[in-house]
Amino acid sequence: MKYIVCEKPGLFKLKEKDKPQKKAGHAILEIKKIGICGTDLHAYTGNQAFFTYPRILGHELAAVVIEIDSNSQNIKVGDKVIVMPYLSCGKCIACKNRKTNCCTDLKVLGIHTDGGMQEQISVPINLLIPSNTLSYAEMAIVEPLAIGAHAMRRAQVQANEFIVVMGCGPIGIGIMKFAKIAGAKVIAMDIDSGRLSYAKDKIGIDHIVLADKTAMDNIAEITNGEMATSVFDATGNKEALEKGIDYMANGGRYILVGLSKGKLEFEHPALHAKETTILCSRNATLEDFEYVIDILNKGKFPVESYVTHHVNFTEMIPQFDSWLDPSNGVIKAMVNF
Repeated sequence: MKYIVCEKPGLFKLKEKDKPQKKAGHAILEIKKIGICGTDLHAYTGNQAFFTYPRILGHELAAVVIEIDSNSQNIKVGDKVIVMPYLSCGKCIACKNRKTNCCTDLKVLGIHTDGGMQEQISVPINLLIPSNTLSYAEMAIVEPLAIGAHAMRRAQVQANEFIVVMGCGPIGIGIMKFAKIAGAKVIAMDIDSGRLSYAKDKIGIDHIVLADKTAMDNIAEITNGEMATSVFDATGNKEALEKGIDYMANGGRYILVGLSKGKLEFEHPALHAKETTILCSRNATLEDFEYVIDILNKGKFPVESYVTHHVNFTEMIPQFDSWLDPSNGVIKAMVNF
């Protein structure tokens, strides 16, 4: 079977290997679609934390079961399944507290271990979520949207509160949409005016702010000088991460969703004066996946506009570099098998 491996930063290769053999507790899946996310882009450019090469990327997966033993979920051959790509130990303090998303020995498909950029893959049955009601494209965006849903749940956003979401990429857009569903007043921020227009026109965001020297004044004007009670970073950009506190109200919450590879620096007096609550939001749990599946089943998310680029699996490599350029209008690229 064919697979694509990232040999080192900047280098993909299309190769062939034997099909996987089924083992106890695992299912063999035929991959149908893969969403490309910021993690994949950062891995390709050599700017992804927790990463080693060579690696088969791909963790936003829509698949069909082709081999499986009897199981408690009653998943059968031919079922369409979403893969929760987080391999947790089930024994550590985080897992025992139902925080499998930050297991002390967490391994994520496509990051710490090989992912789905291959025609078939063997995965533990307990990672599968049957989803015969969604299209393959909808299935492949559940994971990135679940990350946004998890961040929202961490922040406990309330109706009518002002929030700022920095970054109108796939994760940020998910946060914005779920915040709108929760009744929050959303301020979208980005350096790209095209993405801001998308947030306003397709997601229905209340306010858009260009991330420049006027951003703080603009947010102050929108919020009548009070600033935002919740600020989300969905950029992973060091400069943006360090700036986010400025947009937050006194007594507010700062939720770090994007991941920067290096150190962050904050002025402690500024943090302390606002009695800042800093929350990191990592991955997602089954509860978040189920929430997103329900939202998609109800037609509450604009899937067609969110998935902006499609390419066949064997033609992905020459297209990948173009997805790094924001001027190409990429929000979510999708690889089709």
